[in-house]
Amino acid sequence: MNALLPCADHREFRLLNDYQQRFPLCPTPFARVAEELGTEATAVLSAYRRWQQEGVISRIGPVFAPNRIGASTLAALAVPEDQLERVAALVSAFPEVNHNYQREHVWNLWFVVTAGNADLLSGVLQRIATQSACPLIEAPLEAPYHIDLGFDLGAEARTLAPPADRSSGEASSPPDPTLLEALQDGLPLVERPYGALAKKAGLGELELIGRVGEWLASGLISRFGVVVRHHELGYNANAMCVWDVPAERVDELGRLLATESGVNLCYRRRRSLPAWPYNLYCMIHGRAREAVLARRSEIAARLGLDAFSHAILFSNRRFKQCGARYVATGNSHA
Repeated sequence: MNALLPCADHREFRLLNDYQQRFPLCPTPFARVAEELGTEATAVLSAYRRWQQEGVISRIGPVFAPNRIGASTLAALAVPEDQLERVAALVSAFPEVNHNYQREHVWNLWFVVTAGNADLLSGVLQRIATQSACPLIEAPLEAPYHIDLGFDLGAEARTLAPPADRSSGEASSPPDPTLLEALQDGLPLVERPYGALAKKAGLGELELIGRVGEWLASGLISRFGVVVRHHELGYNANAMCVWDVPAERVDELGRLLATESGVNLCYRRRRSLPAWPYNLYCMIHGRAREAVLARRSEIAARLGLDAFSHAILFSNRRFKQCGARYVATGNSHA
């Protein structure tokens, strides 16, 4: 186990690593985890509470598949350096913004906006552009090749294997706002977390567990489990790598890129011409900038990607990182 991980023993490593997917769907999940690891439920809860307080994990809960609920987009602003703190704070204050990073580029403030529908999303972007007085580009998702399957802490920048038996069909019960609101902040770290959420949603405990299982099976939820924060675990080099790939080749190369070890996210996004010509994206995380650059160069050389216009945008600062807000509650969680 790497010394940078905030773990005292093998069990604690497994609590962070193994339960990023397939977190138990049962009335007492922490007791189930404890049984599987040969420890006590109080020790499991204590570890997760400590890591949440320290920012090592953001939550235990669902990661929803992109654009299956509401509408979302990646966007960026070109902010004068002397205005960056002010504009970053302005952007982070929007509850619809769940990620907000400074990156090394003229387009230097990158953020993700999620809203209940396309009209609400457009309104948030317009308000950000107006209030910041900065140029804005929008890069909505067009095709996911590899999206948030978790982060394997036992290997340098390798994503966990995808969950099995997922359908691309719709969930048989609609994602009602009350249940979404209960789930979007994750599980409360108590003995019977699903029961606590069920009370908020006006459901029975087993009914709520059944709905979550149904949404997982349908692919509405891409994974359900521990959501770790890379920086706090020592993965400080975070690069968004982009290419301008011809339309007839982007899906082929995107699918190949998604299979590469070290690629944590991979997708096609709409260009924002003329300012932003790139349509193929991947994320590579590592403990050192040099290692990330070396891995990116190996991948690009093997796939011939650098025959196309490209850019590498390392993140400098993280201003906000939290779960997406599908239902507005009036709170912003940085």
